[in-house]
Amino acid sequence: MATVDYFERKLDDKRRLTVPAEIRSEFKSGIVVTRGFGKYLHLYTKEVWDKKVEPELNGSILDERVADLNVQFRSGKVSSKLDVKQGRITLELHHIKYAGIKKDIVAVRAGAYWRLSAS
Repeated sequence: MATVDYFERKLDDKRRLTVPAEIRSEFKSGIVVTRGFGKYLHLYTKEVWDKKVEPELNGSILDERVADLNVQFRSGKVSSKLDVKQGRITLELHHIKYAGIKKDIVAVRAGAYWRLSAS
C-alpha cells in the first residue's frame, strides 16, 4: 500500500475533517491539534506528541526558546480521539480562525506530524 503524504478535504458544517482511510490507523492513540509556526495547524498522533514533542517542551526552565515553544504549542492545544466509524476529527473554531481555514483544507505530512492549512 502506498503511503499517503498529502490530501485535500472540505470541512463539513460541524467543522469535521475526514481523514483518509489509508492513514486512520496512525491515529489510534489519539490526536493532538496545535497552532503551527505560521498560520497553519499541526496535527500529531497522541503517541508522537507524548514521545517526541513533550520531551522537547520539557527543556530547561531558564531557556527562553523552550518557554516560547511551550506558549506556541500549548496555546489552544486540543487532544481528542478519531471518530473510528467515520474517520473524522472535529477542529475547534479558534484553530480554524487561526489558520484562516474557510472550508477547504490541505494536509501535508511533515515528518512525524501533519500540517493543515487553508486551500
